[in-house]
Amino acid sequence: QVQVVESGGDLVQPGGSLRLSCVASGRIIRINVMGWYRQAPGEERELVADISTNGRTNYADSVKGRFTISQNTWNTVNLQMNSLKPEDTAVYYCKVDCQTDRFAPPISNWGQGTQVNVSS
Repeated sequence: QVQVVESGGDLVQPGGSLRLSCVASGRIIRINVMGWYRQAPGEERELVADISTNGRTNYADSVKGRFTISQNTWNTVNLQMNSLKPEDTAVYYCKVDCQTDRFAPPISNWGQGTQVNVSS
């Protein structure tokens, strides 16, 4: 079983910054991809950014140049969010694609989410 826990959500003014953190734990043999998604009220969940074990990153166009994803340790990933806008308001979820068995394909594991509110 894999546990994914996010932290760092808060209320911030437009133009401000926040740093989200995510930790994966449990019977993990290998992590393939760690990523951040977000879901605003009435909207579908969307990819914000992800990072593969080889260091390759992928960003949504709406956050390029403002957000930075980094994998600090083998099981933690951060999302540095700068120049925040009201439209960044959402619940941010961490997703970890990992293997718990060397003979099984990777599966996706989600955290419970952390709320980010950007408002004056």
